[in-house]
Amino acid sequence: MNADRQSSDPVVQLMRESFFSALLSDVLDELGYRNQALQSRIRPLDDALKMVGRARTMIYADIYQQPGPDENPHAGEIKLIDSLAADDVVVCACGTSGRIAPWGGLLSTAAKVRGAAGALMDGLVRDIAEIRALSFPVFHGGIGPLDSKGRARVIDTDVTVQCGGVSISPGDIVFGDGDGVVVVPKAIEAQVVAAATERLKGENKTKAALLAGRSLAEVYEEFGVL
Repeated sequence: MNADRQSSDPVVQLMRESFFSALLSDVLDELGYRNQALQSRIRPLDDALKMVGRARTMIYADIYQQPGPDENPHAGEIKLIDSLAADDVVVCACGTSGRIAPWGGLLSTAAKVRGAAGALMDGLVRDIAEIRALSFPVFHGGIGPLDSKGRARVIDTDVTVQCGGVSISPGDIVFGDGDGVVVVPKAIEAQVVAAATERLKGENKTKAALLAGRSLAEVYEEFGVL
């Protein structure tokens, strides 16, 4: 895992060191935010890698013709990737057509060099052996070789998007691990951190009590955590 990676963002660093997706999902549920976990089809290329960072978003629209000779079909991606900073997570909102693999080895290389924390897409991913060799966290909606050229193009960046069934805005915390991806809205991140820290204490006490041989019913009545 990459939990030992250091960040200058204290919220990102705390979440990376201490939290996990199920914990955050439970806390968000309790706070009334019950649609913050992406669809279960969104999976990591490597479930040993944790992805924690702030969203940088781009939206793809389907197209059905090849670009002209003077047109750069990847201008949107290039502009966003070249502007990445440490702890950014690229979020590619691809829709539901399943026609493109917007992310591959070269974009992973460029993003990792700039300190990005990972990439998330509800479309496909390709060059998976190369990405895994980089140990760069990528969460995807499938694997396939299809280039976006002539199939889709980026129509906007750094705006609120829908990805994997969840609304994601620039600056939101995107948290991914082997269980899936959870999005923490920036506006409530302090509240989530406080609640998750307390819940984690309860979970640790529950686990210790169970390991000591106490019954699940007894432990749950005391700590209220399951």
